[in-house]
Amino acid sequence: MGLKWDQAAELADVLIENHPGLNPLQVRFTDLRQWVIDLDEFGDDPDSSSESKLEAIQMAWNELYLEEIESE
Repeated sequence: MGLKWDQAAELADVLIENHPGLNPLQVRFTDLRQWVIDLDEFGDDPDSSSESKLEAIQMAWNELYLEEIESE
C-alpha cells in the first residue's frame, strides 16, 4: 500500500531519518518530490503531487528538524 502524498507527518518521519541534519527549508521542491517518490515506503501516484502537498511535507519535516536541533 504505502504512504500517500497527504501523509505529510509520516513522510517527514522517513525523510528526517534518511537525511539527518539536513535543514528541510534548504531543499528545493523538485528534490523533495523526487526523494519522496524514491522512498520504499511511498505508494502513491507520483503525478499527484502538488506544491501545497510538498509544502506540507516540508513544514512537517521542519518541525521535526527544529525539535532535533533544540534537543542537542
